[in-house]
Amino acid sequence: MPNRLKGSIAGLLCALLFPAAAFAQAAPPMPPKAAGTGAAKAPAPPRDINGVWFHQGAGARTNKPAPLTPWGQAQFSTHKTDQGGVVAESTDPMIHCDPLGFPRNIVWEDRGIQFVQAPTKMVELFQYQRIWREIWMDGRSLPKNAGSDDLNAPDSRYYGYSVGHWDGDYTFVVNTVGTDERTWLDNAGDPHSNELSVEERYTRKDHDNLQIVVKADDPKAYTQPWVVSTVDYTWNPQQEFEEQLCIPSDAQAYMDAIANPAGKKK
Repeated sequence: MPNRLKGSIAGLLCALLFPAAAFAQAAPPMPPKAAGTGAAKAPAPPRDINGVWFHQGAGARTNKPAPLTPWGQAQFSTHKTDQGGVVAESTDPMIHCDPLGFPRNIVWEDRGIQFVQAPTKMVELFQYQRIWREIWMDGRSLPKNAGSDDLNAPDSRYYGYSVGHWDGDYTFVVNTVGTDERTWLDNAGDPHSNELSVEERYTRKDHDNLQIVVKADDPKAYTQPWVVSTVDYTWNPQQEFEEQLCIPSDAQAYMDAIANPAGKKK
């Protein structure tokens, strides 16, 4: 067996034992702290969240969801996680390296993010899977009925359609619609529909600290809006990402060699 495949399977075995890190090449390293307490207490530059940010920790950080509607409960009942350690029985799309989608990539798989502001949009880059999204700031409106049965409506997207604006000098607000309902809302398997509307608030408290609050409103899946996650990020002095990919061939090798045989032994 090639050394690379052995290493991948060994890493995925660790993922089986520690599901919160499943199917990533490695657990996210703790980023170095900012140099000196003076830098940590420096004021935030106005209307600027550019740069690389890391969450100090790992694992799920979602709040208790709002009560499900009958439709939402029916969807949730089909979602099986690997939290019990039996990966082979999970229906999590992540197992096969399908896109995490939005807002799951914000509320859970938050290994590292970077913002790059352009004249008409903010681009948000994600360390895990090396993906990116466009947050338009040119005054456009969100599309109507995205992903609905209306033939004139735009198709749904794994990461939705997003527009952003500044609320004062230190909070960047993003609103997103049109997310593909095949994705999970978080790693707990909470569902969402194509009627989901998400608000993200990125508040830069000072130079080195960024708080993200994610609120979901999905009347088809939940009986009321709810705050999905509140996560604190820290400025990364190195300002660079690792390469962390979910590789389909490695994931399949793991399923064939470890997950499926383990599931059959139950």
